[in-house]
Amino acid sequence: MGVAEYIAELFAFAIIVFFVVRYIVPPARKAMRAQQETIRAQIERAQETEKRLAVAEAKYADALVEAREEAAKIRDNARADAQRIVEEMRAQADREVERIRQRGEEELANRRQSLMRELHAYLGQRSVAVADRLVEEHLADAGARSATVDRFLDELDAMSARDEAATSEPSLVASKGES
Repeated sequence: MGVAEYIAELFAFAIIVFFVVRYIVPPARKAMRAQQETIRAQIERAQETEKRLAVAEAKYADALVEAREEAAKIRDNARADAQRIVEEMRAQADREVERIRQRGEEELANRRQSLMRELHAYLGQRSVAVADRLVEEHLADAGARSATVDRFLDELDAMSARDEAATSEPSLVASKGES
């Protein structure tokens, strides 16, 4: 039984191999090919995606550089605008300070004039009141009154003597000039 068994086992093995080759290998190859095609397509998509990713990263880097440049421009413009606004505000504040200073000086001058008028009026009233009081006190004393009247009469006499001397001098000068 050795050979017949061996041949029977060989024949059974050949039939199994035939069924495997005929019915199992083609669908397995087909499935493997489909799987390989799927893997190849995925690899191609991955490579294409990598290329698109590289392009997108380059665009992103360019956009980032451009955005930074634009931000720097905007920041510089904002600083320039801020500086211009500060200068305008300072100029406006200087004008306002000058206007307030002038108004203050005008108000001070007006106040000074008003105070001077009030002071002159007050001093005038006080002077009249003091003079009135002094005259009343002076005239209240009978001796002082008669001394004042005498002095007034003496002053009138002195003035008339001067007037007479002044009128007589031109005639003296004229008589000396004729000689």
